[in-house]
Amino acid sequence: MKIPEKVRRYCPYCKKHTIQELSVAKQRGRSSAHPLSRGSKTRSSLRGQGVGYGNLGRYSKPPIKDWNRKSKGTKRLSILYTCSVCKKSKGIKKGIRVSRIEIGEKVAK
Repeated sequence: MKIPEKVRRYCPYCKKHTIQELSVAKQRGRSSAHPLSRGSKTRSSLRGQGVGYGNLGRYSKPPIKDWNRKSKGTKRLSILYTCSVCKKSKGIKKGIRVSRIEIGEKVAK
């Protein structure tokens, strides 16, 4: 998908239309983006889960390693708009599901 490098759109910080530069947000995994989310390994170890004697329930067996099932062919890419006046960035509410984005000349996967 091809999109222009600079766009004139509304900046909520300046409260006026400005020229904004487009960039694609870096893709991060769920664990690195939300390390203390509910049910995460880090959070459970901080609470002292899976430590001690006896039946540990879901912590008693190792995690499944061969989980290669993939339902979607593409990922959602988040676009960031950086204002040229105040230099603040604003992302779009929902990412665009696309294999790659071409911003002017640059290609983001």
